[in-house]
Amino acid sequence: MNIKIDFGSLAFLQGGGGATGGLVGLLPFILIFVIFYFLLIRPQQKKQRQAQQDRETMLKALKAGDKIVTTGGIYGTIVAVREKDDTVQLRIAQSVSVEAERSAIARLQTSEKEVEAIK
Repeated sequence: MNIKIDFGSLAFLQGGGGATGGLVGLLPFILIFVIFYFLLIRPQQKKQRQAQQDRETMLKALKAGDKIVTTGGIYGTIVAVREKDDTVQLRIAQSVSVEAERSAIARLQTSEKEVEAIK
């Protein structure tokens, strides 16, 4: 069982074509990158931008009485919004209120009725 390989026919692997041979060798990698960019990277960037815009809109629309969850996982109700220093006062228990930065709010609380209405 002798296997004979003719390395003369594999000259394109040696880059013997000069400057154009190296460029032709890179063409598949360039095409793969372009395909990855348009199928994976670009849609993900759009999704991130949209999520950021939605979050900024939600933070700007906060008002007293909104039930929220902070990034630390604390549930509370907004008592006051201070535009001057970009903070909110939260009531987290009957007579306990804390002050937090507006950016520390992760999301609005959704009630079970709202979740069922969405479905």
